[in-house]
Amino acid sequence: MRAVFINSLGGPDVIETGELPVPAGGPGDVLVRAEAVAVDHVDRFVRSGAYATPTPFPFVIGRDAVGTVVRSGAACAHAFAPGDRVWTNSMGHHGRQGAFSEYVLVPADRLYPLPDGADAVATVALLHTAATAYLGLFRHARLAFGETVVIEGAAGGVGSAAIQLAAAAGARVVATASAADAQWCRDLGAEHVVDYRAGDLPDRLGAALPDGADVWWDNSGRNDLELSIPLLGHGGRVVLMSGLGARPPLPAGGIYTRDASITGFAISNASLDDLAAAAVVMNRMLAAGALRVRPPRVLLLEQAAEAHRLMEDGVKERIVLVP
Repeated sequence: MRAVFINSLGGPDVIETGELPVPAGGPGDVLVRAEAVAVDHVDRFVRSGAYATPTPFPFVIGRDAVGTVVRSGAACAHAFAPGDRVWTNSMGHHGRQGAFSEYVLVPADRLYPLPDGADAVATVALLHTAATAYLGLFRHARLAFGETVVIEGAAGGVGSAAIQLAAAAGARVVATASAADAQWCRDLGAEHVVDYRAGDLPDRLGAALPDGADVWWDNSGRNDLELSIPLLGHGGRVVLMSGLGARPPLPAGGIYTRDASITGFAISNASLDDLAAAAVVMNRMLAAGALRVRPPRVLLLEQAAEAHRLMEDGVKERIVLVP
């Protein structure tokens, strides 16, 4: 089978495309023929070694895939039959071979049915981002109905998903984004959108947060705690999930006087139960056509190295590869 893999850690130049054996699998595994796979920032962290995780070489990279079942192991044949359309979003980590190949061997407990009529390219573009948003908002930040959440960098993949999930759960969303992206954020469910380039950003956010923020989610990687902490309400929660090299000052007094907390979160650490809970919500929204994503850039599987270079150059749009 054609596959995209690495034989050492490093930059995009270590990415190879070639032939690897179709994996045999065991009784609890499902062989999936990939229709589309997504390119995630965490893929390049794994590829470079910035995110330390076992990578048995040759190591197939990539996390997310939408495809069709080819065969199921004896222990999971009742759950997945040949021809079923399915998705996964937790490969390519902790020694599990990744999704950038014609055939992906997926443990059955990491595989979910694809709702009827769901488009493979659009769906795979939001699998990682929507699951990240769901787990960060509801498992880690404990966002509740009627609470207010600030989503910085709201027009990106995770931010867009977070707006939709928070609004669908009855939360009030205050977003930061560029002026060009403001209408997109409003269309997704943001009540207020503040231009992050504004010179009076703290004042504008403060005006939108008369009672403070219950949850603060920064997708930009800046993790400006000197901005967020003074704008939290009592018991406010800050979620850190980006900015691998960020070293922000910590305004300790503002944290303890508010009974506030800062929670770190990486979806790579999510349990099987957490991933399954996210999948239930995501599938419900996918089936209803209630999860929107901007049209991604589509490249061929063989262009994976180019896709990684584009991400490292700061391309904003989601990238999907097709075999």
